Amino acid sequence: MIVGVGIDVVPVARFAESLERTPGLRDRLFTADEQTTPSGGARTAESLAARFAAKEAVAKTLGAPGALRWHDAEVTVGEHGRPHLAVRGSVAQRAADLGITSWHLSLSHDGGIASAVVVAEGGDR
Repeated sequence: MIVGVGIDVVPVARFAESLERTPGLRDRLFTADEQTTPSGGARTAESLAARFAAKEAVAKTLGAPGALRWHDAEVTVGEHGRPHLAVRGSVAQRAADLGITSWHLSLSHDGGIASAVVVAEGGDR
């Protein structure tokens, strides 16, 4: 059963400017693993903007409670580059409260916009 759906879009140029303008923002928003590619290089602004959109979409899926921590929702890369969502701490607690047992994540970036869709599933209540 679908418990929640969230979507978010991020203008890549504006997001990249925010990262440049605000020291430490990259580390506040993203885990070390999210900031690097599987081969160890730095992620592009498009890739980071899509990950930020995913975190915003997660918050929307959970009803946007104010106590969520950025690092408690992490976008990981699975086999063949498929994105996955790892949750812990404040996000995992809110998800448990809502009966969420699995997540689905889709990321995209094109034409200067990054986007993410998150679907949360849970058992029948």
